Amino acid sequence: MPPADTLPPEAPAPDDGPPPAPAPMLQLRDGLPSVVQTVDGLEAVCEAIRSGTGPVAIDAERASGYRYSARAYLIQLRREGSGTFLVDPIAFDSVAPLQEALEGTEWILHAATQDLPCLNELGLYPSSLFDTELAGRLLGYPRVGLASLVETLLGKRMAKEHSAVDWSTRPLPEPWLEYAALDVEVLVELREVLGAELTAAGKDTWAAEEFEWLKTFTQTIKVDQWRRTSGLHKVRGRRALGAVRALWTTRDQIAAERDVTPSRIIPDSAIVAAALAMPTTRTALKATKGFYGRGADRYAGRWVSVLAQVRDLPEAQLPTRTPRSDGPPPPRAWIDKDPIAARRLQLAREAIVETSERLAVPAENLLTPDFLRRVLWSPPQTREVEPLTRAISVALRDLGARAWQVRLVAPLVADAVLTAESEPLPPTVPLADPEDVATD
Repeated sequence: MPPADTLPPEAPAPDDGPPPAPAPMLQLRDGLPSVVQTVDGLEAVCEAIRSGTGPVAIDAERASGYRYSARAYLIQLRREGSGTFLVDPIAFDSVAPLQEALEGTEWILHAATQDLPCLNELGLYPSSLFDTELAGRLLGYPRVGLASLVETLLGKRMAKEHSAVDWSTRPLPEPWLEYAALDVEVLVELREVLGAELTAAGKDTWAAEEFEWLKTFTQTIKVDQWRRTSGLHKVRGRRALGAVRALWTTRDQIAAERDVTPSRIIPDSAIVAAALAMPTTRTALKATKGFYGRGADRYAGRWVSVLAQVRDLPEAQLPTRTPRSDGPPPPRAWIDKDPIAARRLQLAREAIVETSERLAVPAENLLTPDFLRRVLWSPPQTREVEPLTRAISVALRDLGARAWQVRLVAPLVADAVLTAESEPLPPTVPLADPEDVATD
């Protein structure tokens, strides 16, 4: 090899030109509006909304991570011909006039399942809606956060540095208010672009069914929420599990009384540490490694009392490792309990994933995973193709699947049922879903 100084110079990298300029930062078109906190101000907002045209962009800010409640601490609205409004719902006994002004309009929300519960709590219900996040999912966009869609589709950047602030703060700082107002600044334009793309892709009827279903969305009350305590897998024995349950429940009660997020009382790790150590005195509790938090010392007496009650509980009143459920077992257990059912689930999942990729729709949006598990654990008895497909369609609809999902998925599920029983190959263990792992 010739010496380095005799080698020909390295060819220059191809000149692709300067890097593209960053997208411009989104700015408020009409300036920052004042926060509406009076009855007269709310009536002016309602009158302005009634005089506008087209859909109404709506957003709400909560104090997640700071407050126990999920109430709205700020409502943002924008309508063409009306402008942007910031309403402080905490200042009012009722915002019923706002519901009257919005009656018959289409709401545009981003991630409607996050905002609808707190808006419903105020008596605000949409006549119709368009969810820009869900539209992005149905169109196969890999990133469907509002800022990502705005930059991809509208060529503007959005600042997101205030997304996790305490919106229960009063007065709200001006930079926070500007951030909040910007969240509805682009929703009307974004809805137009996404709506056109849904129509071009032949997915507009799918979206319409999804949006209609969202109008009736309510948050599911989770049973045994204490089982989602981080670090629960370290806990062994029913009495220690009972301690976790009791400490979690007591912390939840205190958090509700004080309207603060539970982790600000004591963290999950402190609950697990106390449940493992089972201290009998305040001194021993406070000396327990890992037991800390703002409420560790303040409520030490309650924690010790709770642990004492758990020590006295009869064995029959202690929780078991596996929660009772009216549904099928976790997928990871199917291979042992019913290998044919495990094979059905494996085949159906593979078919749904293939369809998901072909249609550019996330698999979980094609069908809720729990619906699939329930139908496949106890499928209809018939094994004639058409009657089986019809029976599966009915079962999926009864569970809550939308018509477009049933049309696409029911034939795949029926085929999985028939194939698993006619060709019972040794199945592989189905992958566990994320919610199953949480209770290990």
